[in-house]
Amino acid sequence: MLERPEAILRQANAAIADGDIEGFLRHCTDDIRWTTVGESTLEGKDAVRRWMAVAYAPPPDFTVTRLIADADHVVALGELKDSDDKGAPTIRAYCDVWRFRDGKMAELQAFVI
Repeated sequence: MLERPEAILRQANAAIADGDIEGFLRHCTDDIRWTTVGESTLEGKDAVRRWMAVAYAPPPDFTVTRLIADADHVVALGELKDSDDKGAPTIRAYCDVWRFRDGKMAELQAFVI
């Protein structure tokens, strides 16, 4: 029996928080499609791995405030704490819409403001 999508996302998020990119990617399909709306789209685990190695070093400080789930989608709402180009701390809101396939994360639409 497959785990519920929200449980999988919680495990994947814990891996990100620990700086464990490979642990995160174990929860993704090989052909994952990662879109940051208004910025870029990554295709496949290798592209996500390369992006995360830069963008998530050090790991992001994020808080999930709400998860909304159905059979194959999870919406995560939360806050992301990081720094702007000048190093000043910022807090941004985000909404991640994940689509799951066969118990793995197959697609992300990320909205960050």
